[in-house]
Amino acid sequence: MDFHIYGRPKLEMIGILFLAALFFLSTHVHGSALPRKSSSSSSSPQINSNSVLVALLDSHYTELAELVEKALLLPTLEDAVGKHNITIFAPRNEALERDLDPEFKRFLLEPGNLRSLQTLLLSHIIPNRIGSGEWPEGLSGVPTHSTLSNDRLRLESKGSGVKTVDLAAVVQPDAVLRPDGVIHGIERLLIPRSVEEDFNRRRSLRSISAVIPEGAPEVDPRTHRLKKPVSVPAGAPPVLPIYDAMAPGPSLAPAPAPGPGGPRGHFDGESQVKDFIQTLLHYGGYNELADILVNLTSLATEMGRLVSEGYVLTVLAPNDEAMAKLTTDQLSEPGAPEQIMYYHLVPEYQTEESMYNAVRRFGKVRYDTLRLPHKVDAQEADGSVKFGEGDGSAYLFDPDIYTDGRISVQGIDGVLFPPEEKETKLETTTSRVTKLVSKPRRGEIDGSSM
Repeated sequence: MDFHIYGRPKLEMIGILFLAALFFLSTHVHGSALPRKSSSSSSSPQINSNSVLVALLDSHYTELAELVEKALLLPTLEDAVGKHNITIFAPRNEALERDLDPEFKRFLLEPGNLRSLQTLLLSHIIPNRIGSGEWPEGLSGVPTHSTLSNDRLRLESKGSGVKTVDLAAVVQPDAVLRPDGVIHGIERLLIPRSVEEDFNRRRSLRSISAVIPEGAPEVDPRTHRLKKPVSVPAGAPPVLPIYDAMAPGPSLAPAPAPGPGGPRGHFDGESQVKDFIQTLLHYGGYNELADILVNLTSLATEMGRLVSEGYVLTVLAPNDEAMAKLTTDQLSEPGAPEQIMYYHLVPEYQTEESMYNAVRRFGKVRYDTLRLPHKVDAQEADGSVKFGEGDGSAYLFDPDIYTDGRISVQGIDGVLFPPEEKETKLETTTSRVTKLVSKPRRGEIDGSSM
């Protein structure tokens, strides 16, 4: 047979087989070089809407749910639910709002104590399901259960039928039942020993650092002045408490505190007070307050002296509409305007941002005022800061009208009174015909009147 004549089909078959072999090798090598899809994504826990975690966040245990979110524990709990059922012992809201030591709560919410907060919360969770019917009976040989924080919890059933978890009584057994877990309501917070020791250690260190050293400046109770002169570095807060600086003393006033702005590098409080009063007048709506500070009282001069001595002030300034609601009886008594204004002066430097962040974090904050011993309460309300309680409350209306680092002016829409004076105020207004304050103008307010 002639190969060249009859071999053409054989050549075609050989070529086809060769191309098929190349295609098989190329696909095999290419397929092996591709990255394989990780199987971990399919094995990651999927939380559905019927999960005990979703029920916790939507339950009436809002304080515990908020702490879980602040402690960044949701990923950890999702992983725990994906592996096994869990049992959550949830303290009631009152145990975290009112019954908890405020100092301990501040300790837990400090960013540097995140590990302690996580340990505290994880100690309330057991990585297995324990329903109310599975509680051990009797007090002898009570088993302990390991928590997600590696602490041990002891479950007991008292003779009266009361179930307990360590020292906390179960007030609402089986409060929430879900396929992947159960929530029991308890009366109080469970505090692990490690968290308690950490808190006591931090508190003892803080108290040691706050001890007044020997040779600290002493205040003469008779004159309300320092017994010995003390040199204060530039920009440092004054040594004498502001309440002693306000008290009547000898005719010789203390030297101004060193600082910028004055003719000799001291704080120029008089100019700063003039500046903030002029700002009130130009801002509009606060003429009555400026009138009281300059004409009706000598508070402007006193505030200037305090700022010159290095003190800082925050003025809660009622607007004209609020001041117009004051009766003549409230302003005509000797010293009444001064007492009203003293309750609106906070011996701290606060801005709208600092006060709002404080009430957002702690719920309610109590500020000292220059009207001893009264304090003014602040809390968050409607996205703003509310001062006082009930009908005598006032909202932060015009924030940061004036801020210079020494004096801060925050406009409010009401006049504040101490809580015990509100009842007397109501009795007076109901027994007499209310007379609104007329708005007598005593002339233009300018810098020369101060």
